[in-house]
Amino acid sequence: MGVSGSGKSVVGAALAGCLGVPFADADDFHPPANRAKMTSGEALSDDDRYPWLESVGQWLAAHASGGVMGCSALKRKYRDQLRRHAPGLRFVHLEGSRDVITRRQSGRVGHFMPASLLASQFATLEPLQPDEPGVIIGIDEGVDAIVQELRRRLDGPGQPMEKK
Repeated sequence: MGVSGSGKSVVGAALAGCLGVPFADADDFHPPANRAKMTSGEALSDDDRYPWLESVGQWLAAHASGGVMGCSALKRKYRDQLRRHAPGLRFVHLEGSRDVITRRQSGRVGHFMPASLLASQFATLEPLQPDEPGVIIGIDEGVDAIVQELRRRLDGPGQPMEKK
């Protein structure tokens, strides 16, 4: 989970490959109307997100034995909605500064989400809370280092919330 440009797709795909489980990108579950809205620079409303999150949750439920989904899941209520489908779900909050993420977004080509929506994503973001299952990890390291750290932290005892 995290804002656009935080590395959800790249890190998620690498983690899934390392674990030998399927990967899906929640962006692929958006209906055409959502994509059109974001492409035009308009942020999605909670009403826009609800059916999209239901589709993501159905995928997660269908892969309860193992799978990785790259999904923004910016608000606690969105994560709660996903957990209703997949109660064992654990989140990885990929956290980075606006400067780092802005640089990453400016280098992306062909993505429907314009960089102009980054401010609304940060405004909407409710960071993963200590009572939510998962970990927070900084995105300053390379993908391989992030995946190694995730494996260590997700496989270890408990689910620490501190940022690395």
